[in-house]
Amino acid sequence: MADTKIEIRNLYKVFGDDPDQAMTHVNNGFSKQDLLDQHGHVLGLRDINIKVPAKQIQVIMGLSGSGKSTLIRHINRLIEPTAGEVIVDGENVLAMTPLDLREFRRHKASMVFQRFGLLPHRTVAQNVAYGLTVQGIASGEATERAQRWIDRVGLAGFEGHFPAQLSGGMQQRVGLARALATDAEILLMDEAFSALDPLIRTDMQNILLDLQEELHKTIVFITHDLDEALRIGDEIAILRDGEVIQQGDPQSIIMRPADDYIADFIKDINRGRVVEVRSVMTKATRATGPKMHHRMPIEDAIQALSQAGKDAGAVVDRSGKTIGKITMKAAIAAMARPDRTADAARYK
Repeated sequence: MADTKIEIRNLYKVFGDDPDQAMTHVNNGFSKQDLLDQHGHVLGLRDINIKVPAKQIQVIMGLSGSGKSTLIRHINRLIEPTAGEVIVDGENVLAMTPLDLREFRRHKASMVFQRFGLLPHRTVAQNVAYGLTVQGIASGEATERAQRWIDRVGLAGFEGHFPAQLSGGMQQRVGLARALATDAEILLMDEAFSALDPLIRTDMQNILLDLQEELHKTIVFITHDLDEALRIGDEIAILRDGEVIQQGDPQSIIMRPADDYIADFIKDINRGRVVEVRSVMTKATRATGPKMHHRMPIEDAIQALSQAGKDAGAVVDRSGKTIGKITMKAAIAAMARPDRTADAARYK
């Protein structure tokens, strides 16, 4: 299991004139709606506990108003909490001095915003180099490092353009290059691709995944799009009304939704393309039949079994070692929506 890079502990956020007083009502069990109706305060986050693995992509997802953007802004303390802790590499961000916090933002955690957040009066090269100049990097080195990232995100030739001269997808590439140029260990992405057209969005996801395969950053990625979450997330936490409803790897959420809300959330996904062989296999060190990678979508597994004329096949890991067995029956059954009745008790 990967080491924990960021740990969010018992985090609460109440918006209003007297959040400390409102917290007494929250601790007494007031719902978000009750707190608003009876006391005029908004419960943004309630008792959030999340461990973000190092060098992986942690997706925080939920519908509008679920608290996901509020949550990510606590990590670099753009928002002060009402209660709780945010621990990064063993240090409580919420206890940092102003100087320590400034250094944390400059060197350890970069942010990519939904609406790009580019400086309109600066060129692409100047925007990408901006974080480096804030760090005090010499002009020549900052320009050289910025150029490397401009090239990496496919914007070579646009160095002298201003943001208004770029498409939305190109502007978002500038924002990503700017965040990566500082070489921060943590990348915070607040609905970074949600303003983009679907094809451009997919392109940006591909760029992010390709870069992550090489760079191994710790990424916290906010989205309201389930397909995006399932595609890029190593771990997913789903929020509703400021609370974590379920968290885990994408396969566990798909196969074992915690409640009817999650089940409804995932009901329209193409399970054949999303559910992987590893989620429906039985463990085994020996198996006959066609060999299938443990990350293969079950739709492909069904096709492989059909073409081979077999009812079962061997599941292998990245090294080619047999780790399990998958049957045609199990693969077909996984195409159907899960029946939560058997799992209901474990979530109460």
